Amino acid sequence: APLRVKVRLVIYDKDSPASKKAVKLVKEQDVYMGEIPLMTDTGTFIINGTERVIVSQLHRSPGVFFDHDRGKTHSSGKLLYSARIIPYRGSWLDFEFDAKDVLFARIDRRRKLPVTVLLRALGYNNVEMLDIFFEHNVF
Repeated sequence: APLRVKVRLVIYDKDSPASKKAVKLVKEQDVYMGEIPLMTDTGTFIINGTERVIVSQLHRSPGVFFDHDRGKTHSSGKLLYSARIIPYRGSWLDFEFDAKDVLFARIDRRRKLPVTVLLRALGYNNVEMLDIFFEHNVF
């Protein structure tokens, strides 16, 4: 169905005082804005003679998101921090600390696994992992 809007243009006299605006000219006309499909009684639309249904989709933006549980997960009220990596394409990667400050990873929100398992899968050995997470104190 066509969508038409009635538009009114009011032109004021610029020579009149600011407190009292004098209308010089008023133009009114219908403007065609485009076509809008009509909704049926069942909430569907008829587009080109075919009944169509609107299905909404949510899409998370790619990036890195940091969060914490606001102290609600653990009984002591300790804040448990987490991070989520959402790539443009592919699996989501979650990192989260538990109440004992152990770091865990999840791939596509599935099973929780220690982050050392993920690092070993990426080719790190025990010495390299210790170098990443701890400072060296030489005595």
